[in-house]
Formats: sequence, C-alpha cells, structure tokens
Amino acid sequence: MTIPKELLDRLGIREGTAITVRIEGDAIVIRKDPESPTRGHALAWRMRGRGDVVMSTDEVMALTGGEPE
Repeated sequence: MTIPKELLDRLGIREGTAITVRIEGDAIVIRKDPESPTRGHALAWRMRGRGDVVMSTDEVMALTGGEPE
C-alpha cells in the first residue's frame, strides 16, 4: 500500500513511526501509534552511548556558552 506523502506529512508519520491499521466498516483507518517515540526521542536513543569525546559537564557548558545547573 502506498500512502501519499501529503498525508504522511500531515500525520507526522516518517520512516520508523509505529502505526496502527484497522478496518472500520468499509474503510481502512491508519493512525500514528500514540506510544511511538517522537523522531527526536528515537534519534537520541540511537545515539546514546556513541560519544567518543570525554568531557565534563562544565567543559561542555564552557564550549556552548551556557551555565551548568
């Protein structure tokens, strides 16, 4: 089944987004799974533990111009 890009964009469905598909009468209903992680959460999860630079929080904050909490 091919779903038009306009519909995918409108629903926020991207590659890897969990969806549910069910039949209601004579219609097929496709919904984004509300338990599915957001794109940002999925990316952060994939990147977790991959850093290869050892820096303290204070060093990172100094580079970014922020203040440690």
